[in-house]
Amino acid sequence: MHRVKTLGILLMATLTSQALAQKIVIAHRGASGYLPEHTLEAKSMAYAMGADYIEQDVVMTKDDHLIVLHDITLDRTTDVAEKFPQRARDDGRYYAIDFTLEEVRQLSASEGFRLDNGQKVQGYAERFPLGHSAFSVSTLEEEIELIQGLNESTDRDVGIYPEIKQPEFHRQEGRDISTAVVDVLKRYGYSSKQDKVYLQTFSFEELEIIKTEILPAAGIEVNLIQLLGSPESYPWMFESDGMSKLAAFADGIGPAHPLVIERGSSRSNLRITPLVERAHAAGLQVHPYTYRSDPGQVPQYAEDFDDLLEKHYFQADVDGLFTDFPDQAVNFLRTRRR
Repeated sequence: MHRVKTLGILLMATLTSQALAQKIVIAHRGASGYLPEHTLEAKSMAYAMGADYIEQDVVMTKDDHLIVLHDITLDRTTDVAEKFPQRARDDGRYYAIDFTLEEVRQLSASEGFRLDNGQKVQGYAERFPLGHSAFSVSTLEEEIELIQGLNESTDRDVGIYPEIKQPEFHRQEGRDISTAVVDVLKRYGYSSKQDKVYLQTFSFEELEIIKTEILPAAGIEVNLIQLLGSPESYPWMFESDGMSKLAAFADGIGPAHPLVIERGSSRSNLRITPLVERAHAAGLQVHPYTYRSDPGQVPQYAEDFDDLLEKHYFQADVDGLFTDFPDQAVNFLRTRRR
């Protein structure tokens, strides 16, 4: 009996260790809690902090270069309005696709901000201050080369996690951004589902095109992620068989974290949705976004940021998550493994 009990304990410890080892940390726009998002500096810091994957949002320039930028517009994170004041569209926005790469190179990147009575007010007051140091917008190729170079020099294997931003907008502008991104992935050696890359988009229509047309034409396979912002976008995905239907096209989902644990949950009443369980039953990975430890960003149902990670990684059983603070998630998982 004692031997059986001991074997049971060892088996449980092994299973727990395996589950921990499979949990991943995805640096959301790099270490964006500490340095301006999507700058090479933020990506280097995320790498040094131990992230498993680093995210790249990808948009296209006027001359068909792929740049790493969260928005299809330049005005929230650069000084484009100061450098090119006459180049806004009728809606007052400065679209990246209206600028050549050479022009984008002239811009200074910064922490995200909004204008309040003509003054810049950064979105997260306690993050890297506006007007300090010098940052720029990089190309997708430059970022991949940075990460692959660090993999070479550190003997690690950190993955990339590009998102195709607003593919319908790009198609309206006469650009096939998805094919361009897939071509870059292929050129840099990402050609199978064993390679450390996830390709994500919010558009199921685009995901279907990538899966059935673009990847076969390129002769490669990569892991595809369907991003989920709200049930209203694709209601069928949230039906009981939605995840099994999605599994014909995707390898995983990236839901907003309130789709995993309801925002109205409390510490005494944690309402975990069926989404993760359904996704896992369909063979899909689950990588929700975005986990932030800034003041006011931890939901009321969690005691602190570590407790938020505990509830999502282990009570809701997500496989990985996007965070602006990759060091905190890495340290949490390391402590959990002890």
